[in-house]
Amino acid sequence: MTADGTGTAENGTARSRVMGSTNDLAYPPGSLLDRVLQWVPRILSSKPHVIALLALGIYLIVLPLLGVMVSAKAELIGGNYTNVTSDIAASIAAGGTLHLVNQGRRRRKMDEERLRLARETHELLHQVYGDAARQLGHISGIAGPGAMPRPPSGEQDQPPPGSGT
Repeated sequence: MTADGTGTAENGTARSRVMGSTNDLAYPPGSLLDRVLQWVPRILSSKPHVIALLALGIYLIVLPLLGVMVSAKAELIGGNYTNVTSDIAASIAAGGTLHLVNQGRRRRKMDEERLRLARETHELLHQVYGDAARQLGHISGIAGPGAMPRPPSGEQDQPPPGSGT
């Protein structure tokens, strides 16, 4: 977002005022610590980490409920049921966030491709139907097949000399 509240311009396209670009929040990592911290959400939401947390949850929560004694040292190191359940929830949230970020990137790439194709189509239509576009005042400098230069303002379009009309 810019200071005046309008959307940011990225590659010539303006972003929505409400949403803005998700890339505004992602800065390229500068230091080693920044690069390492970028991997934290991926590690937290990885399948091995979630499985390990579920196993820890079974060991520290389910087994004591079934009457199996778990040592105090294991509970001290592994945490209690609130720690384990909140870790599982954080892993799920990190995975959901990564999914949304990747989905947004894919959607942005598809939108950029659609815009590029629409612009190319528009340009081709103006080249093929240049005379009609000029009559409607859409283009002035693109010369297509059989195109005539646009007369200065105030003058009427006149056929070229020798055309017989």
